[in-house]
Amino acid sequence: MKKNESDLKSMEEQEKKELQDRYIRFDWAIKRLLRQKANFDVLEGFLTVMLREEIKIEEILESEGNQESADDKFNRVDIKALNSKGEIIIVEIQNTREIHYLERILYGVAKAITEHISLGEGYQEIKKVYSISILYFDIGVGDDYIYHGQNHFIGVHTGDHLRVNTRERNVIVSRLPAEVFPEYILVRVNEFDKAALTPLDEWIKYLKDGTIRPDTTTPGLREAREKLKYYSMSPGERLVYDRHIDDIIIQNDAIDTAKLEGRIEGKAEGKAEGVRQVAANLKRMGMDIDSIANSTGLSKDEISSL
Repeated sequence: MKKNESDLKSMEEQEKKELQDRYIRFDWAIKRLLRQKANFDVLEGFLTVMLREEIKIEEILESEGNQESADDKFNRVDIKALNSKGEIIIVEIQNTREIHYLERILYGVAKAITEHISLGEGYQEIKKVYSISILYFDIGVGDDYIYHGQNHFIGVHTGDHLRVNTRERNVIVSRLPAEVFPEYILVRVNEFDKAALTPLDEWIKYLKDGTIRPDTTTPGLREAREKLKYYSMSPGERLVYDRHIDDIIIQNDAIDTAKLEGRIEGKAEGKAEGVRQVAANLKRMGMDIDSIANSTGLSKDEISSL
């Protein structure tokens, strides 16, 4: 065999090995693979690690929020599941910055609650909701890469947690507000920069760069190694997937470029003009008005007039 042919074969074998060790991004998997019951174990593992209790998914719930649309490549990616305790779990991935993101999380949780209580049912039928946001943008300033929030009623003078008495089946039951009110988890993926020493760290590392340890025993990741292999997709599926990844990169580059140009051009005119310049740059680059509005906080009418 000639040297050139030998080198070519060696390169092909190396490329094949790299593909076999490459895994599908979680946002793509949630959108197209993890809704299938055969793949629930991947999602259950992720939720078990994230919520620190064993989670079993009964079904994937559909609503307006998690339907695919023709222009969904830049939209949020979310999944809504019902666990074995009847609680609702929302998982949402956000690739680009949205100025009113916290408000949208609140709206999504409120919508999930109201969608799953029928007219005439008692308030005791309201489901507890867990909202998990996987963020690939800087939402604010903080030292950690995971933040948890929930409603608590704490005594102003005593510091004790209020336990509320309710009646269920003619029995008085005491509940903490934490057993009723939603829980919010924000995962700042890009802020993770340490060795993956715990199951949670391993999951965050996979979310960040798509790597999974060959010897992992972390719930969900050991299943993902078998079910989310890039190499297992057909050539056509890989082409669509690669375009999705390219679209995300181009979108983020466009936003970063527009912001930089806006800061430079709007510096002399002040912050408001800088924001308008960012919007104008994004519009010139071909971004749709809804995405520009989400990124800048300007109204659609303001953007249309630029």
